[in-house]
Amino acid sequence: MNRISDSLSSLKNALSTKKTDVIIYGNSVVKNICEILKKEGYIKNYEIIDPLKTQIKVELKYLDEKRKKPALSEIKIVSKPSRRVYVKSDEIKPVVSGLGIGIISTNQGVMTTYQAKKKRLGGELICELF
Repeated sequence: MNRISDSLSSLKNALSTKKTDVIIYGNSVVKNICEILKKEGYIKNYEIIDPLKTQIKVELKYLDEKRKKPALSEIKIVSKPSRRVYVKSDEIKPVVSGLGIGIISTNQGVMTTYQAKKKRLGGELICELF
């Protein structure tokens, strides 16, 4: 969980300083989170630079040419190493009235909260994005 929160914090910091890309250190869960962010349109792309050190280069996405408005405006880390947050499928709530997404780790892998609710799965709520 430490790698996940560190990686999400790095993404948050890179967006606040208007960078075009950032290198994060991750694991398979972080790679799956990057895949979800790419599918949902929050980042342009990602690539694994060094598989041994698990370095991932993430290309950030902005809604305008001057990089004033990022596609991902807020990252709220819900589950932390000091406090894990678990939710059942019927306890999953929409993020910002359905405008954002939540990322949850289930026994069938990392997915959005919408997918988990559809499959009736619960798990550890990692973060909320909008």
